[in-house]
Amino acid sequence: MALGILILRLAIALVVVAHGTEKLFGWLSGGSLEAAGRSFEKFGFRPGRLHALVAGVAEVVGGLLVAAGLLTPLGVAAIVGVMAAAVGLVHLRNGFLAQSGGYEYPLLIGLAALAVGFAGPGAWSLDHVIGWSLSGVAWGLGALALGLVGADAVALTRWLSSRSKNRAKAVRVERPGHRRLAA
Repeated sequence: MALGILILRLAIALVVVAHGTEKLFGWLSGGSLEAAGRSFEKFGFRPGRLHALVAGVAEVVGGLLVAAGLLTPLGVAAIVGVMAAAVGLVHLRNGFLAQSGGYEYPLLIGLAALAVGFAGPGAWSLDHVIGWSLSGVAWGLGALALGLVGADAVALTRWLSSRSKNRAKAVRVERPGHRRLAA
């Protein structure tokens, strides 16, 4: 069982750390944080660069914690938060299948990380070496709750930035005897 959990942890980490470093440093795709920020802005995340930075850091740190099996529920929460935000705020409207921009891929990564949160990092982990027993229903639910709080915070900042952008576009136009808002 320890080998199976280790393989799962390393697979999750490989994928999320790769995506995080792509956002932060442009590795693999040749992009940059600025390019990731522009992409985030297209999806309504403003400021895009800040949202890309937060997502990239969460993916890299979360992935490295899960890979090492260190503070595993915290790493799982970071991954679950990023993937829940990706599912709910970007991919859900495109349906299930990834080939049409759907949510199957971030859902799978998020659920795989959550499985590690419930099962724990296994015997081949730093948590185990230190003597921490961070597995079970309570740790899994805690990681899920913390991840969803993070995703909700991202959704809230996206909503607030869209409201302030819309308000900034509205200009008060006054005419004698007539008041209205024009966009």
